[in-house]
Amino acid sequence: MDPCHAGASTTATPIINPAGHKLVALIGPPNTGKSTLFNRLTGLRQRVANYPGVTVERHIGTARVDLTREVTLVDLPGVYSLEPRSEDEQVTHDVLHGKMPDLPRPDAILLILDSTSLARHLMLAAPVLSLGLPTLIILNMSDDLKRRGGSVDPEALAQELGAPVVLASAVHGSGVDAVRNFLSKTIPQPKRIELPVLNNLPSCRKWSGQLTEQAGYSQPLPPEWTYRLDRIVLHPVWGPLSFLFVVLAVFQSIFTFAKPAQDLVQMGIQISGRWIESSLPESWLRALIVEGVWSGVGSVIVFLPQILILFAFIAVLEDSGYLARAAVIADRTMAKVGLQGKSFIPLLSGYACAIPAILSTRTIENKRDRIATILVTPLMTCSARLPVYTMLIAAFIPDRQILGPFFGSRAAMMLGLYVLGFVAAASTARLLKSTIFRSEKVPFILELPPYRVPRLSSILYRLLDRAKVFLKRASTTILLTMILLWTMAHLPLENGVVPPIEQSYAGQLGKLIEPAIAPLGFNWKIGVGLISSLAAREVIVGTLGTLYGIQGGEDELGLQKALQQDLNMASAVALMIFFAFALQCISTIAVVRRETGGWKWPILQFSYMGVLAYGCGWMAYVTVRWYS
Repeated sequence: MDPCHAGASTTATPIINPAGHKLVALIGPPNTGKSTLFNRLTGLRQRVANYPGVTVERHIGTARVDLTREVTLVDLPGVYSLEPRSEDEQVTHDVLHGKMPDLPRPDAILLILDSTSLARHLMLAAPVLSLGLPTLIILNMSDDLKRRGGSVDPEALAQELGAPVVLASAVHGSGVDAVRNFLSKTIPQPKRIELPVLNNLPSCRKWSGQLTEQAGYSQPLPPEWTYRLDRIVLHPVWGPLSFLFVVLAVFQSIFTFAKPAQDLVQMGIQISGRWIESSLPESWLRALIVEGVWSGVGSVIVFLPQILILFAFIAVLEDSGYLARAAVIADRTMAKVGLQGKSFIPLLSGYACAIPAILSTRTIENKRDRIATILVTPLMTCSARLPVYTMLIAAFIPDRQILGPFFGSRAAMMLGLYVLGFVAAASTARLLKSTIFRSEKVPFILELPPYRVPRLSSILYRLLDRAKVFLKRASTTILLTMILLWTMAHLPLENGVVPPIEQSYAGQLGKLIEPAIAPLGFNWKIGVGLISSLAAREVIVGTLGTLYGIQGGEDELGLQKALQQDLNMASAVALMIFFAFALQCISTIAVVRRETGGWKWPILQFSYMGVLAYGCGWMAYVTVRWYS
């Protein structure tokens, strides 16, 4: 067979990227602790963006390796192979080969492998070493390897691979100094070694097995607690029940744990608003800041604690290894609607935000399954809907106990809306897969990581990142929408006098669409909110806050009490149902267009979800009104 070789030279050839730093790529299979090591090396000095031309998210950070020098790190998507089958793998392939337009070829590679699964993960070393780039092989989770009775000789493995090897634990920080030492030096090219034919899987497996044997690798004992917990979590009966219990706990916590923090944020917004009002002279600028910006943006920011709690639970479930099990459980349900288990992760991610959820469909190789998953993902209840639900539930649903103090009527209503979105997504997927997206079932293969205790630092990094994204959105999209809305609500001037809100441009726009939404019990103010929420779903809360703030109602009654003056139970339920189904997010539409390569699917998606939202909202309004 024709062997592939690593670099032929051992000459030190440091290359500096345009930023003045060495560019180092982190690569490894999923669930190897790659992102944990990236966070430990970069701390908070990192940024998130998309690769040009594609929607794959990239993380780039700066790591200080000594007192005077820094390197730039890029965290690549987790892959098992460099043969590009999905967009994730294509991006990793292109970055490592220097084919990204705004990113030079890396100067070096950090290859992170799970030391407890070394024989399997070591197969990735062959294509990585064949690139000829200076490479440090990091055997992560060495603490777990030792605790479970396993061992490996890193020096012997380094001799066989022709590249340095270090044992590390990204969670506890051991071995990180050796990584920094590698990054701080002039890095030599790896030695020439004989590698297997890269596209020959049996050859790569044989090569990997020989390496682990020559390196004195001792396989660790299976994690005992993983085996015990999996007997429950993966059980056909107890598994789904335990998942349901977790879901109930999440939704009850959104109301229970977030309330004190939400009250503090609300108090801060009110105090700062009054201080600004008293500090500025009476003018249109003060009115814009207090009534438009503070009433509008503040009405949305107050829900940040609830959104962070939702993300915290998702992070804990993911880091603990539970989400992978949930995907296995969901594969049975996914198969019934024509999808595969890989569709579960994007659908679950849709509970946070539809945009990254749609991006995560890149891992689905079957194109028909991928497009079907993209089209149904926005039906999952994203966190942008959470402020709308919370506002309406708190205003119209009495707080009563259902399962004692652990589960109340408001949490039940919230859970019902989430279930409604999932049922709509599953039903739509079944419709699509039985008609225009017919395809054969693809086997679902997923590596289950052992259960681990989530690290607080890792969770805090993610919460900080999500908070930055939310606040950036509040300070850009929502802020601009509120300024535009406030301006429309104050024009046209009549002899220099601000017109009544009903006669303003905003009021006229609401009155224009009021006949179309009146069958759902909505008035013109809700109409203005529906239009403005196309910028972002949660904007409707700020819109209503601005409208009622202009009328002076927010300070006296609060937004919830003001809504009770214009809506009844039937129209409030109809509004929640409408938001459960409607595609009120221009950003999501843009991402769908980019992912599907045209306007056909996003137009179909927007139209279908709009008709579904209107029809179900009307039925909910009529039903609740009939029984109330």
